[in-house]
Amino acid sequence: MKILVIEDDPKINNAIRRGLVAEGFGVELAADGEEGLWLACQGRFDVIVLDILLPKMNGFRVCAGVRAAGVSTPILMLTAKDGELDETEALDTGADDYLTKPFSFPVLVAHIRALARRGVARSPAPESVGDLHLDGARRTVRRGDLEIKLTAREFDVLEFLFRRHGQVQSKSAVLAGVWDFDFDGDPNIVEVYIGRLRRKIDTPFGRASIETVRGAGYRVVDDA
Repeated sequence: MKILVIEDDPKINNAIRRGLVAEGFGVELAADGEEGLWLACQGRFDVIVLDILLPKMNGFRVCAGVRAAGVSTPILMLTAKDGELDETEALDTGADDYLTKPFSFPVLVAHIRALARRGVARSPAPESVGDLHLDGARRTVRRGDLEIKLTAREFDVLEFLFRRHGQVQSKSAVLAGVWDFDFDGDPNIVEVYIGRLRRKIDTPFGRASIETVRGAGYRVVDDA
């Protein structure tokens, strides 16, 4: 498994590299945002660990650039202590997870492993629901002939619903199926990602493929 670490502090960089190598990961380092963006867009990594405060280009711009290039590699953003605005912007620019500094190394590894697991192909999803097409192996989504760019976490949520199309899935079921087993954050994060998916796969096309069933949860339906 190959990890890209984009961090400008040499001590942190080297400590993370030594620890991850000891855990059996392959590691490549980048010390500034421009180099990190270039490496990330090569698509050769299983997870990207990305700091916010970087020379030449900050982490938010790197993250947005990676997603604009169509790269869906899971991104773990390192945010400032009590940085709620950082966490919000991290998710909005395409990050899949965040970790607040200072953090323990075992926690970092747990987050990386969780993101890597989500990047592995799961059981095949239905190819199509109406004119919405999902390719689980290539991790791509199309509405008709138009490809829709999703982050890794957005894809995971959609795939979870796709594989159960027509069936109502509660918020807790989505959390258990997509997030890590010990997730203790706000369960309303599911609503955030449902909203982001709707803005990408439904609203621009005048569709409503993701339905909310009041008091029960969400389901994917044929709205072609």
